[in-house]
Amino acid sequence: MAQPRVLVLRAPGTNCDRETAYAFEQAGAVPVSLHVAALLDQPDQVDDCQIFCLPGGFSYGDDVAAGRVLANQLRLRLADTLHRFRDQGKLVLGICNGFQVLIKSGLLFDIDDPAQQPATLTWNDSGRFEDRWVHLAATPSDCVFLRGVERLYLPIAHAEGKFVARDFDTLGHLDSAGQLVLRYSDEHGNSDGGLAYPANPNGSMAAVAGVADASGRVFGLMPHPERFIDPTQHPRWTREPRETGDGLQLFHNAVAHFA
Repeated sequence: MAQPRVLVLRAPGTNCDRETAYAFEQAGAVPVSLHVAALLDQPDQVDDCQIFCLPGGFSYGDDVAAGRVLANQLRLRLADTLHRFRDQGKLVLGICNGFQVLIKSGLLFDIDDPAQQPATLTWNDSGRFEDRWVHLAATPSDCVFLRGVERLYLPIAHAEGKFVARDFDTLGHLDSAGQLVLRYSDEHGNSDGGLAYPANPNGSMAAVAGVADASGRVFGLMPHPERFIDPTQHPRWTREPRETGDGLQLFHNAVAHFA
């Protein structure tokens, strides 16, 4: 097919939409940046796209809780549109604040009642905003965005990134279902539930950094792949040369899905 179109949704406080659109463009997609008000006015605008992306930032100033206001808009006014989009075999990506929105809107776990969500993202154990580079290990899964990916080195920047499941039984169910697809790790790629700070920068249960839905086509992650698509964005780029940034592969995978 022709180049896939990506709808990159922005809201007041979103600040990573341009970088994310650029990353998709470098991967061969055609990004379309759209304000949430415009999508609420004409929801069918998403029908012309193959990928729906919620980028990072502080949507609505993270009022109430990170991503909550935008998540409520999607859940209350765009749920049917976005569920239809997902069910058509298209892709949905949420990065950082976008991950928070995916969970709280019910789109990631396909649950309408927020009180029934199996997991959420809450305040970092450190009690402060964490801005650092982290090692990540991908779990073999059906996640489209992580095809062929084993390890990543990406930056994070968040205050509410701690993944917490409702209980340990729920965590085990998500794990056995293959939905806990990305975890924080040490520099050797080792990851487990006891991974200590700062390797696990927020204290996430089971060191979870990214989650996919059951189909593998809806994916949310706290690290920022769009901030490492060029080798020069690496903090040691002059000493550790590489051909591309680790994050670019996620965008290539999304585009390749429609080849």
